[in-house]
Amino acid sequence: MSEPEGGPASPAPRKRADARRNEATLLEAAAAAFRAVGVDAPVRDIAARAGVGVGTIYRHFPTRADLIVAVYRHQVQACAEAAPALLATSGTPHAALTAWIDLFVDFLVTKHGLAGALQSEDATFETLHGYFLDRLVPACAQLLDAATEAGEIQPGPNPQELLFAVGNLCAGAGRMPDYDARRMVGLLVAGLRRR
Repeated sequence: MSEPEGGPASPAPRKRADARRNEATLLEAAAAAFRAVGVDAPVRDIAARAGVGVGTIYRHFPTRADLIVAVYRHQVQACAEAAPALLATSGTPHAALTAWIDLFVDFLVTKHGLAGALQSEDATFETLHGYFLDRLVPACAQLLDAATEAGEIQPGPNPQELLFAVGNLCAGAGRMPDYDARRMVGLLVAGLRRR
């Protein structure tokens, strides 16, 4: 493969630290609005939560789909990065796994309207399922492997199957009165323990 005329291609410039912080603030504000009212939350409400003008949001995210994708990716990445941090700071690998699954449950039950958006015809959402699996399956596998090596859980749980099972248990949240997804998932995770 030949280099483009004018020398090797330079990598995309990294955003300044303040620009990354501002974008993170926008994403957190959008996530809070999505949790409260769903992905159709008014942009003006998101802007107010972030303390910026509506134009700032559109400058960073020209369409609602761009904003939804960015929030989703931001939260998936945060969940993935939590796995090694929890392994380093929790008392046991099983405690780290349990704490991480709790974060994953929070991620799933706060996605009002996201399922509908992901199933829409908008091409912007096509890569999200792959992104989800590429980031979260290895994070879950790392925690399962550590807990298995420590002799805390039975060997053999498949990380993708576990994430799927947790997702199914979270599907009842908001649909049934008094349904506690975290309690149901806790029973599942407790069932992994070595007897």
